Amino acid sequence: MADDDDFSTVQVAADQLRTIVERIERLDEEKREVAEQIKEVYAEAKGNGFDTKTLRKIVALRKKDPSERSEEEAMLDLYMHALGMSSS
Repeated sequence: MADDDDFSTVQVAADQLRTIVERIERLDEEKREVAEQIKEVYAEAKGNGFDTKTLRKIVALRKKDPSERSEEEAMLDLYMHALGMSSS
C-alpha cells in the first residue's frame, strides 16, 4: 500500500511539473511572437522616417513614473556637467 501511495505522489508531482513546463514553453512562444510583432512595428516606424533608437528611449521613459524619470534626468545632467558635456 505504501508503494502505491509513493507512486501516486510521484506521479502527481511529475504531472504538475509537466504542466508547469508546458505552460512556460507556451508563454515563451507567445513572448517570441510578441517580440517579433514589436520588431515589425519598429521597422514600420523606421520606414516612416522615425528614429527607432529615440522611440525605444521614449517607450522606456513612459514606463517609469515621473519622479523616477526626473531623478534620472537630474543625475544625467549632473554627470554631464561634471564632465564638461553640459550645454548650459
